[in-house]
Amino acid sequence: MGTLRMTTPRLLVLRALLDDPGRERYGLDLATEAGLEPGTIYPILVAFEGAGWLSSREEEIDVHAAGRPRRRYYLLTAEGVTAAQSALARRRAPQPGPNAGRLAW
Repeated sequence: MGTLRMTTPRLLVLRALLDDPGRERYGLDLATEAGLEPGTIYPILVAFEGAGWLSSREEEIDVHAAGRPRRRYYLLTAEGVTAAQSALARRRAPQPGPNAGRLAW
């Protein structure tokens, strides 16, 4: 799907998702692990899902019996695992600046 601009918060979410790529995670859990505010995480998850990197499902519970709202669980897709690994690897690799190879003076 589309290419996403990688920001520090997005990379933090990808790192959290890659800690256990086969485990379904909900937003507040990911926000806590990534060190982000809950309001920051949801636009990131929507963008990743729109790009095909995540699938999601709504939890099927009786909200009254559980005493809490339903959670939406997110899971990295195969494409998402590859994209996340690639994005994190690119971030770790040194990027040549616009003056690479030129002397400073």
